[in-house]
Amino acid sequence: MEFNNLLLEISDSIAVITLNRPKQLNALNKETIAELHQALEGLKNDAEVRVVILTGSGEKSFVAGADIKEFANFSVTEGTELAALGQTSLFDYIENYSKPVIAAVNGFALGGGLELAMSAHIRIASNNAKLGLPEVTLGLIPGYGGTQRLAQLVGKGRALEMILSAQMIKADRAYEMGLVNHLTELDELLPTAKGLAAKIAQNSPNAIHSAIKCVNAGYTDGMNGFKVEIEEFGKCFGTEDFTEGTTAFLEKRKPQF
Repeated sequence: MEFNNLLLEISDSIAVITLNRPKQLNALNKETIAELHQALEGLKNDAEVRVVILTGSGEKSFVAGADIKEFANFSVTEGTELAALGQTSLFDYIENYSKPVIAAVNGFALGGGLELAMSAHIRIASNNAKLGLPEVTLGLIPGYGGTQRLAQLVGKGRALEMILSAQMIKADRAYEMGLVNHLTELDELLPTAKGLAAKIAQNSPNAIHSAIKCVNAGYTDGMNGFKVEIEEFGKCFGTEDFTEGTTAFLEKRKPQF
């Protein structure tokens, strides 16, 4: 796969997707969103890939937000369609992706950039990261799931404070709030992400897919997470991964998934 705005590297069961618009601080535009969807769609059925890492090129920015020039003159209808298309094609798509997605956040993660990181299953930030949702300074609100995912991750009060004040927070504060899972030095960001990805990649892909589905169900209106867990637990018994995992345990060896 070739892209204008992304770099893709696959090694040791891990795919690293790097947003590569350094002059624009890796801002999300329509083309980049489409390319991210295309890249993830292509990796979905690649048996070699077990985990995906998202990061930004350079040291300054993960993703510094959306490309405001693209929607500065939009109407109500166009704005609604922009949010709906973005959520469906990328942000919801990542949240419900069958393989774990880790966001390795370097530098600015603002607006759509923070929303992208929040749609990932796990977030790791370098100590130079700055995170925020500044949309209200533009007369807007977050439109790619930010109002919902931020509240789920840090609680209603903290989410409202960040959104309404439009203030950026530093990486250590994001870690304290539970917005990011791990905090690292900048030069350790990708190695840390890859180390975690390698641990995940050793485990059952089928079970991992089921676990993601179950956790997400608990945060989805109209879905009973406990019921989904029962169903997915039962399905695991019909997989080759279950046979291999239990056999390996009984034979006192490491499973080969």
